[in-house]
Amino acid sequence: MKWTIIRSWAKEQGYKITREKSGDEDNPYIYTWSLIDDPEVVGVTNSLSKVATIIYNHMTNNAHLAYQQKYRASQINKEIRYDATL
Repeated sequence: MKWTIIRSWAKEQGYKITREKSGDEDNPYIYTWSLIDDPEVVGVTNSLSKVATIIYNHMTNNAHLAYQQKYRASQINKEIRYDATL
């Protein structure tokens, strides 16, 4: 994912995203997002994909959250099985 694309998409949806350098090589940025019309709706994460997912879930009232959790669990299971074969 590209920062500029996600930032533009979020703005079109009524959200604002900012980023700061974190100093961590694995996660070089801290992303802060907020709903433009309601600045009390705000969050912070260290992943661009997570901030996109969070905003999407907020927009859709968590309509796809169960699917996303199931998908993440399947990915973790694949990683565990891969590591076990070594």
